[in-house]
Amino acid sequence: MAARRDPKRDLLAGLTVAIVALPLALGFGVSSGLGAEAGLATAVVAGALAAVFGGSNLQVSGPTGAMTVVLVPIVAQHGPGGVLTVGLIAGVMLIGLALARAGRYMQYVPAPVVEGFTLGIAGVIGLQQVPNALGVPKPDGDQVLVVTWRAVASFAEAPNWTALALAAAVAAVMLLGARWRPAIPFSVLAVIGATVVAQVFHLDAARPIGDLPAGLPAPSLSFLDPGALGSLLAPAVAVAALAALESLLSASVADGMTVGQKHDPDRELFGQGLANIAAPLFGGVPATGAIARTAVNVRTGAGSRLASLVHAAVLAVIVFAAAPLVSRIPLAALAGVLIATAIRMVEVGSLRAMARATRSDAIVLVLTAAATLALDLVYAVLIGLAVAGALALRAVAKQARLHQVPIAADVSGDHSAEEHALLAEHIVAYRIDGPLFFAAAHRFLLELAEVADVRVVILRMSRVSTIDATGALVLKDAVTKLHRRGITVLASGIRPGQRQVLDSVGALELLRHEGRDFATTPEAIAAARAHLHGAGLLSVPEQSSVPEQPSVPVQKNAMTSQEEPAR
Repeated sequence: MAARRDPKRDLLAGLTVAIVALPLALGFGVSSGLGAEAGLATAVVAGALAAVFGGSNLQVSGPTGAMTVVLVPIVAQHGPGGVLTVGLIAGVMLIGLALARAGRYMQYVPAPVVEGFTLGIAGVIGLQQVPNALGVPKPDGDQVLVVTWRAVASFAEAPNWTALALAAAVAAVMLLGARWRPAIPFSVLAVIGATVVAQVFHLDAARPIGDLPAGLPAPSLSFLDPGALGSLLAPAVAVAALAALESLLSASVADGMTVGQKHDPDRELFGQGLANIAAPLFGGVPATGAIARTAVNVRTGAGSRLASLVHAAVLAVIVFAAAPLVSRIPLAALAGVLIATAIRMVEVGSLRAMARATRSDAIVLVLTAAATLALDLVYAVLIGLAVAGALALRAVAKQARLHQVPIAADVSGDHSAEEHALLAEHIVAYRIDGPLFFAAAHRFLLELAEVADVRVVILRMSRVSTIDATGALVLKDAVTKLHRRGITVLASGIRPGQRQVLDSVGALELLRHEGRDFATTPEAIAAARAHLHGAGLLSVPEQSSVPEQPSVPVQKNAMTSQEEPAR
């Protein structure tokens, strides 16, 4: 619809994105270890297929820095063929995730995990460019911190000031130019300028990209080695997980930058799956949705998938028509582009706000970022999710409370002060507030078992928000200990949805008196009075103190019809 209404804006947006994407595609291809041609092939093939079949009208896909971080150790261990195979397997996994409708679960990733993940990626991308920026051969190793240290040591032994100057100049032009005129693609201008300077002044120290093929290779499965599939399964899971995470995150960013656009997460996974199946056939690396390029696409007025298709088509023309010129770009210039990109990925305001929100958010952010630098991206996300989940459970568990409440307000009828005193002496009521689950139950229910000098304990459970098996078992244990000491335990206000859990572990039977539990607290107190009268502790029973006992347990709707304060 948008393309038919204003196709000129989509064409202009696609051209702008292609200009921005060209140095990034080249740089990420080089960083992955498969070469600049792999990055271009990915941008063209995956970019076109994801644009057509993906779930976002504005998403731009291609090689990304986050994926490069994952690919470097795969190249070191399994070679280029292993990377292509991993991409193919990951594409199949993404389609499986789409068919399983797993895209909806992206909304459960906490913001501190995303921010820490992005910060860690920015750090890794920047560190990966150090060897090319310093003009030294890339040292052996797949740990980015180790490789960076070795590259700095090599530079100290034989400094290459030409490469360092080119990288610094390109990064400075991009960063300063973006603040001055954000609409101008300074990345391309800086790369062109660096290339011209290197050619005019014959700067031999500025190593170029090298020869590029004038076109895409014919599709082929020659890289596929069936015997290696088992060893590549784990890396493929990591690649698929990262592709899903980054693509859905990028699509969500695009939605937030527009009005009326909303992506389909499952269709997006399907489109990314097709893109990653096709890209390896043409020698391309695994692809994801690219947040930076998608943002440029939105800001330049894109309204439909036409813009992303134009981006892929322009890059294809460059591959066919300008390969000899592109091959002369210095590696140091591309390193400067990626260093500037990494710096621009860091949103200082968002990080500061997240760190100030709560101590838990700050911990999750820092741990996720540190794990991204020290381990790998998938482990970093898993660690971030685990820590965030543990801290969230801790916060929820703190909301659980056990309160002793007076029973006088719930005693029906007129009674003497002496009888009220006897009731208060022999009956104690506790109200359980919040969740009764594994992270909270042990903290306060064991205190219940220490109740002394009473004959009846009434548990008011209408404010229990949830119960799990652990909470039910701990409750059963506390009630059993009270029973052994001759203390009767009655319960009121158990919600219908919580009966199954209590009954499954045998706790419900212990909480029943004369074959039932009670819908309201006054009913439980009346039963407690009858129990005390039977034990000879009350000389005069209350008239009609115990309601007529039904022959079957109370129905569920009887409990939900009572007012909350009376339970």
